[in-house]
Amino acid sequence: MSELKSVSSRVPRALIEAFATFDTATLYESAGQKGMVDPAIRPAWTGARLCGPALTVRCPPRDNLMLHQAVTLAEPGDVLVGAADSFVLAGAWGEILTVAAQARGIAGLVFDGATRDTEAIALRGFPIFSRGLAIGACTKERFGTINETLDFGGVRVRPGDVVVADVDGVVIIDQDQAQQVYEAALARRDREQVLMEQLLKGKTTLELLGLPKVKEGTLKGRG
Repeated sequence: MSELKSVSSRVPRALIEAFATFDTATLYESAGQKGMVDPAIRPAWTGARLCGPALTVRCPPRDNLMLHQAVTLAEPGDVLVGAADSFVLAGAWGEILTVAAQARGIAGLVFDGATRDTEAIALRGFPIFSRGLAIGACTKERFGTINETLDFGGVRVRPGDVVVADVDGVVIIDQDQAQQVYEAALARRDREQVLMEQLLKGKTTLELLGLPKVKEGTLKGRG
């Protein structure tokens, strides 16, 4: 097992909190269409949403020892980003780990594997995004890694990168680009607000976005 170590995000806490006010699609577009995690990783319960710096953890399939280790290492506000080789036949996270995580102030879990105890976790309000749900059991025997770079759902995640997740999906923001992405997201939100105001006044998306119009005579009537 690699040495367990704490890695602080280089992103200021105030900036991380500001990212929580944006939806994931806006952040993805503002990052130059980068950072979108595999859409198969979905919220485990309706209304789940999270934002925070990544604490990365790799688990062998069907074993959750490293998740238990990661919970003890996490700082308040961290998001656990776990990879288990996309294995979905065993629930590696359940209510017990949820209670342990909430006691330490962990902001949530995104997991490329399966979780369980969904109803109980939803009642506790702990945000989880996972590839699947499964009642299969895990061992607690095998080592993996903590706070090393992961390939998570097709995205490279480093410890301290910013994770934002909502109903539309999960996006990873490179910590070295966080300020630029935030500024681009602010500008995008302002532009979209102006667009929506113009649409309510009768303008069309074709006009406002400069989209090409279909040539006359090419549209067929309803018959």
